Amino acid sequence: MPQFTYTARDAGGGLMQGVLEGDSAGAVAAELQRAGSTPLEIVLATAVGASMASKQIGFGRSEKVKHEDLLMFSRQLHTLLKAGIALTRALGGLQESASAAMKDVIRQIRESLESGNEMSTSLAKQTGIFSAFYVSMVRVGEMTGRLDEVFLRLFHHLEFEKLMRDQVKSALRYPTFVIVVMLIAIGVINVFVIPSFQKVFDGFGAQLPLMTRILVGFSKFTLAAWPYILVGAVGAIFAFRRWTASEDGGYAWDKLKLKFPIAGKIIRKATLARFSRSFALALKSGVPVVQAMMVVANTVDNHFFARAIEKMREGVERGDSLLRTAAASGIFTPVVLQMIAVGEESGTLDEMLGEVADFYQQEVEYELKSLSAQIEPILIVFLGVLVLILALGVFLPIWDLGKAAIK
Repeated sequence: MPQFTYTARDAGGGLMQGVLEGDSAGAVAAELQRAGSTPLEIVLATAVGASMASKQIGFGRSEKVKHEDLLMFSRQLHTLLKAGIALTRALGGLQESASAAMKDVIRQIRESLESGNEMSTSLAKQTGIFSAFYVSMVRVGEMTGRLDEVFLRLFHHLEFEKLMRDQVKSALRYPTFVIVVMLIAIGVINVFVIPSFQKVFDGFGAQLPLMTRILVGFSKFTLAAWPYILVGAVGAIFAFRRWTASEDGGYAWDKLKLKFPIAGKIIRKATLARFSRSFALALKSGVPVVQAMMVVANTVDNHFFARAIEKMREGVERGDSLLRTAAASGIFTPVVLQMIAVGEESGTLDEMLGEVADFYQQEVEYELKSLSAQIEPILIVFLGVLVLILALGVFLPIWDLGKAAIK
């Protein structure tokens, strides 16, 4: 009997690895699920070396797989499977019309399928391409025999993610442009304008106003110490990224982001929309509530929310209702809690969670549409203060010199 190397999460959410014997990857997955674990990756032990090579190929791709590639892959695969076309044949058809990067991914998936692996295992081998949530949903589709439906739901899920991302980029485009122009202007004034004015002022030997002396001193400091400033900035960014990559640092940073003015409420609503949409998709696909929450906790992209969802899952495992654990988490509004209550009572929790996702999505869309209007006054005030400082620093001494020349 062949041996399979697996990676899974236990009932407590901890990561576990090991080797099991089984007739197929599906049999090993079923055995892990019976033990209360959620399989993340199952690889034939003799294919571990090939899997590592596959990962190296994936890391070294000349082209990156885009979000749009995954959208088309999910949609087209749903259509082909629904038409009754075999999975390997469907992948062969998709490979012909896919982008260069996606074509390589599909080729590796086909090779993995032909070597005896299941679709979910083949997808899990493509490191950095398919998320743990995507792989888990495909595994559920394999177990329930509704793989075509799962790919359609994954398409809608990816479409929702793309919509949210595009809306955020659109809302931040103008403020980002203004900030970049401001920084360039400050750099030009600091490096070229102020030193030129300083030479003129030194020629007259007059006492400069306080604001001018501050600007000149700042200009001298930045010109003399810019290598140290650059190294310090790079070091600070590196240290910050390492801190946020740690469990405690990531939790603290994600919690702090929710308190940001203007952006905090958008991040909160967008995260809740992603959670609700993913949870609804998992339940519609037949995933039990506890396992669905374990999988969905990895999709919210926020350590603070992920920990709150884990606590909700632990409460459900103890026998508490989803409504009670959701209320105790403190991350949902009363309106959403009422919808969860109705969903539990009527047995339509997946539909109610879909309604919650739609509700939050509409809220996020409204907030993003008004984001530019909220940021513009802040930018105008900041620009006004900057112009005032520069005007006082540059033109006050010119005014003083003019008065001295008249006298």
